Formats: sequence, structure tokens, C-alpha cells
Amino acid sequence: MPVPVSVTHQKAVGLAAAQPAELPTSGSLFSGLGRTAEDSTAKQQSNDAARQQQGAAGPATAPQQNCGGGGSSGADIAVATRSLTFSYPDIDGRPLPGRPPVVQDMTMSLPRGATCLLIGPNGAGKTTLLKVLGGKHMVPESAVSVLGQPPFHATALTSSGALSYVGGNWERDIAFAGYAIPLAGDIPASQMLNSMPGVDPARRQRLVEVLDIDPDWRMHLVSDGQRRRVQIAMGLLPQVPFQVLLLDEITVDLDVLGRADLMDFLRQECRERGATIIYATHIFDGLESWPSHIMYVAGGRLQAFAAAPDVPELREGRLLELVERWLRQEQRQRAQQERRDPAEWHREHAAGGDDGALHLASFNNGWAAGRLTSTLKHSANAVMRM
Repeated sequence: MPVPVSVTHQKAVGLAAAQPAELPTSGSLFSGLGRTAEDSTAKQQSNDAARQQQGAAGPATAPQQNCGGGGSSGADIAVATRSLTFSYPDIDGRPLPGRPPVVQDMTMSLPRGATCLLIGPNGAGKTTLLKVLGGKHMVPESAVSVLGQPPFHATALTSSGALSYVGGNWERDIAFAGYAIPLAGDIPASQMLNSMPGVDPARRQRLVEVLDIDPDWRMHLVSDGQRRRVQIAMGLLPQVPFQVLLLDEITVDLDVLGRADLMDFLRQECRERGATIIYATHIFDGLESWPSHIMYVAGGRLQAFAAAPDVPELREGRLLELVERWLRQEQRQRAQQERRDPAEWHREHAAGGDDGALHLASFNNGWAAGRLTSTLKHSANAVMRM
């Protein structure tokens, strides 16, 4: 039975993308950084005036790509969102009634060459955000821009490999057999890596060395970590090397050396080619000096966004301490909200009852595991019950 395409109806509430100013270092969690919205606005106006003078004086030179923050012209921006709001759709393409958007009113921009660390609690919307940026869900064209194009509509971004998303596991569900079964055919790793056309052999060999892949590995005999290494290599090997790379928890199965070597390789790609990377993770060991930007998401909203030099904890090598403080603060805020209005909180977060069923329906569109029909009262597919 065909699976409904995950799109968002053009008449869905809250999806109109406005034209806000470039996001400064902002959010309730950044109140102590010493940079105000007024300062950022004045800096942006100064940058705009400088660009206008440069345009009047003559043609501009090619922008220099680097991993730092600061003011950036449109040509320097690799990834940008403008009032991005996204909800998983009902069967008619509209958001499920009564459910808040998974991504809400998010505005940010990353320059070419940035290495951005995306952090937040479980269920914050990180994976959804990365999939929207990767062109896997339809949103208004003006809401998301990757390399100057809307990723869902500009399919050449992903088909060429310029925009690459690597996340999830190589798994499949087999009817009446099991779920989340690893893709594990009797295929050597060398055959998989050599099957991709147009790949530079030198780049392939470099990735094999960085990820410590044995070409003789049989994919049905390897460990989860070894399978993950091959998956990462396949994601980084398209004919056109990535210009924007979206990574969703791809190092969870790697050992310490494998993760360190991979992150060094990615940072080198950023510096040498001006590529832009957004990396969502819950593992922060050794990452203090890796990001050029940091982004904290909670409750579907962008709570904090800044260049690394503006964050004292990053300069001082206290990334884990910073993340733990943010998570504790967000946990306390949720607890306070529950105490103020417990009925409303349970209606949105309860795991059981009708409200819990509605919550499940928003993520799987009402389909129950192992069945072709839905038993959820509020499911979009309830009309198809038998």
C-alpha cells in the first residue's frame, strides 16, 4: 500500500514565510553574552551600507570562504531559514488539528565554511529540522534556502550531491518477521564503495583510510559500528563533493578514534573547500574547538544561536558544561509549565489515552505497527478501519 507523501499543504496555518532581518546572537539562553539585538542590528546596517558602497565603486570580488561568523552577504550564505514553521501533515496535507508545529518560526543563517553544532533535548525537532533543510519535506520556497535555492524544489541539489543528508540507520521492516532489521546482504564493502559512478578514486581511498574501512568486510558479518562507517562513506562519496552536509547522530556507533578522525576530516573539508556542515549530536567529547557556530533547539524553537567566539564556554573548553546547563534550564521551564497548567501540558505530552493516540498519529500518520489499518481514534486514516 503506498505511503502518504510527507508534504505540507500550501494553505496550512502558520507556514507563510516572512522576510525578517538576519538573526543576531539571540534567545533567552544567551542573555549573558553581552551582545544585544540593537548591537547586531546596527552591525547589519553598517554591513549593508558597506556593501552598497562597494557595489557603487565597482564589481565585488569573489567572497572568501572561511569557518568564522560575522556579517555575510547573500553570496556568502550557505543555509538560511526565514520564519520556518513545519508540521507533519494529515492525510489531506494539512497539519493535524490541535498539535503544535514540530518546527516553529525558526530564522537563522549560516555562512559558507561554517561548522555548526546542533544540540537540544530528545524530541526537540532536530531531526525534523535537518530533514527539512535536506529537502525531504515541502515548505514554502522562501522559508528555506540552501546554496541560494529551496532544497525541496531544487532537486539538483540532492541529486548532484552538493546537498547531502546522512542520518538514521540502514534498516528495514519485514512483514511478519521483524522491525529495524539491519540491511545486511552478503556484499563486500569494496563492491558497495566502487558501485558509485564518477567518484574520484583518490577521495574514495582517503575516506576508506579516514573511516578505517576494510574493503573485504562482508556486510552481513560486520558490527553496527563497521556498518555505520560504510554508511558514512557512501554518504560522502557522490560525484560532486558536498557543499552542505547535514549529519544526524551519525557517530553514535563509532569508537573514540573513528569519531575523532571523522570530525578532523570534516573540519578539513570545511576549511579547504568552504563546505558547510550542520552536525546534530549528543556526544560532545573533543568537540570544544570543532564548531564555528552553535545552535540550541528546544520545543521546536531556536532557543540560542551564535558564532563560537561569542560563547565564553566554547572559548574556555567547557562545551559539556554549557549544554548541561541549557538542558537543565529547559527541563525546569517544562516543569514550571506543567505545574501552571497540568491539563494543557498532559494534553500535549501524555503517552496514553486519546491525547497520547493523537500524539502518535502526528508522527506515523495513524498507521499502527504491523497492520494495514489504524485503530487510533484521531488518526487521519481512521476512515480506513476494518
